[in-house]
Amino acid sequence: MRICVVVGTRPEIIKMASVVHELKNRGRDFVLVHTGQHYDRNLSEVFFRELELGTPDVNLEVGSGTQAEQTATALMRLEKAFVDIAPDVVLAEGDTNTVLAAALAAVKLAIPVGHVEAGLRSYDRRMPEEHNRRVTDHVSTYLFAPTERAAETLRRESCWGFIQVTGNSVIDACLRYGPKAVATSPASAQVPFDAFALATAHRAENVDDPSVLRQLFTILTECPLPVVYPIHPRTRERFRNAGLERDLIASTNVILLPPLGYFDFLALLMRCSFVLTDSGGIQEEATAPNIRKKVFVLRESTERPEAVEAGFAEVLGTDARIVLDRVGRFMAEAWTPPDACPFGDGGAGRRIVDTLENQDT
Repeated sequence: MRICVVVGTRPEIIKMASVVHELKNRGRDFVLVHTGQHYDRNLSEVFFRELELGTPDVNLEVGSGTQAEQTATALMRLEKAFVDIAPDVVLAEGDTNTVLAAALAAVKLAIPVGHVEAGLRSYDRRMPEEHNRRVTDHVSTYLFAPTERAAETLRRESCWGFIQVTGNSVIDACLRYGPKAVATSPASAQVPFDAFALATAHRAENVDDPSVLRQLFTILTECPLPVVYPIHPRTRERFRNAGLERDLIASTNVILLPPLGYFDFLALLMRCSFVLTDSGGIQEEATAPNIRKKVFVLRESTERPEAVEAGFAEVLGTDARIVLDRVGRFMAEAWTPPDACPFGDGGAGRRIVDTLENQDT
């Protein structure tokens, strides 16, 4: 079995790292393809190096564009790559335009697709990612669900693929790289606070809406703890266009950092007091046994309800008054992190490769 592993963004590189290492350790025939959806050096190249993945075998340099442009470009270039590579299965992770393009290109060539992190649903139709993940699940041959809840979603929707509950591979990454991140990351030296909140915000439904962007600005600048905010270039442009960038830079309550490598971000995540985010992956990372941090989700919904039910995450929306009130009350409480991680034990990569090997016999 020749396996083609497709990644395109920072989270995909992180979450596929344990799968790639498992394939390497077992001497399996595989090809690593990077679409280049995240093309900034700090959003891609540094992650391959830090996670010891080597240089991708193929880089398609898809770059930016509208949702349709980016998906279409990735689709055309992936189709050609798959013809050249001739894989027996294509593995893609998550819910990005890269994932949708990889799934469609593969099935059009009658190549089986394995969807890592299958079965997640936010039920928020504003999110392009929701449509990407739904379509990918329904065309995939192998559905690697991170939790039993996700697997039940796939069964309820009558998805055709073979369903295997694996845990989430981001937990693999947190456990594997956490100690090295703490030992080697210089990012903490840029943060002069003993206690701080770590923030991320990048989703289109938030940062592309000026009214929501102003609410995020208020949350960041008026948070009762100082905020460390690694800011995505696209998000920074949105703040600039809204006339808020200068005041955000001037705020004594916010430290703006450029996009960080994985080790730098992981070290800050392990050190922070709590997290403010609209990211999906961070809701998972925060539950890892070596992290265990509270996450306030700056969205109206989440496709990671397991983190909410376990007590790690709370979905607050983007109304600054509501968010700031809840954060203030949290700081006055004595919060004890839950003991159990709802996303597995760090063996997801092994289970994914086990499943493919069993299908190959």
